Amino acid sequence: MKKIINALFACTAVVLFAVPAFAVTPAQEKAFVDAYRKAFTSKDAKALQSMLYTKGADPMALDFYKMMIAGDMEATIVSIVLADLTADDNRKLETGKTPDGRPMKMTLKPVKKLVLKTSTKSASGSSSGTSESFVAEHEGKLVIPVPASGK
Repeated sequence: MKKIINALFACTAVVLFAVPAFAVTPAQEKAFVDAYRKAFTSKDAKALQSMLYTKGADPMALDFYKMMIAGDMEATIVSIVLADLTADDNRKLETGKTPDGRPMKMTLKPVKKLVLKTSTKSASGSSSGTSESFVAEHEGKLVIPVPASGK
């Protein structure tokens, strides 16, 4: 009985001490959002692309992410937030597919999603858009992981 109690205590301690290591802090969130906003508003594509986690990424996915992350820099940010993942987000992560139907998997486990709302105004009219990108933690920093080919 004493062995069982000790084992339960040890497992509980591991869980309690391990969980905070995976939690994203408000300071990390603020630093990430501020860096993204600054790079976007200054039209710094290189800074935006440096926020991508590319290790093990599928080359086609990487090209797509680079194009998408810098593609709408003529727009103005209406809002930018890091949101919690929903059940639907988790389903998407489990069944990730490329546009051509190949399976994809994230290179890092997402902990949040970046929700970016933008607007564009020109002489011919105005438009607005919303984009979402999964965000993961790597070595104490938040990054946007680029998917790898799934197997």
